[in-house]
Amino acid sequence: MQGVTVVDHPLIQHKLTLMRDKTTSTAGFRTLLREIAHLLCYEVTRDIELETTAIETPMGPMDAPIIKGKKLVFASILRAGNGLLDGMLDLVPAARVAHVGLYRDHDTLESVEYYFKAPAEMEARLIIVVDPMLATGNSAIAAIQRLKDRGANRLRFLCLLAAPEGIAKFTAAHPDVSVFTAAIDSHLNEKGYIVPGLGDAGDRMFGTK
Repeated sequence: MQGVTVVDHPLIQHKLTLMRDKTTSTAGFRTLLREIAHLLCYEVTRDIELETTAIETPMGPMDAPIIKGKKLVFASILRAGNGLLDGMLDLVPAARVAHVGLYRDHDTLESVEYYFKAPAEMEARLIIVVDPMLATGNSAIAAIQRLKDRGANRLRFLCLLAAPEGIAKFTAAHPDVSVFTAAIDSHLNEKGYIVPGLGDAGDRMFGTK
């Protein structure tokens, strides 16, 4: 699918299988999600721009590469996005963080905003939006639009699982935003859940129903 990168590294696929297993504990699920976030973060930031800076190593001076421009922003779609966010901050601790609070109306499947907080100068930063699931696409589309409304113009979307229906809807709404995912599953069921999927990521992460 154009604009979609499936990160099919064997370690990611192995850990994803363990997450899918319904017998995996809450603690195990949470740990695996954080570990996969490390690997996904590596891929979604693979081509970010570098510049050089003069430093002194113990052996002498050199011009060494560092990330160019303003600090990255990781934008978490609450609440499940925080599972990916924690792992990504392990790798990029200096990143700024935005939170977009959305919940899905179970009757309409549409997204309703209840919270938004983001760093300044969004127009000068690369924004990586994170949410474990791209199911109907409604939450991701709404979150991206709210970030664009605040000036963001360089965005990527990172998820653990995606459904073809969600990808189609998302790319139609935001064709300028690349999608990175660990897997594209079969379809959505009548309740808007990804099949075979892994259930509700937020509930499995936090031990709620």
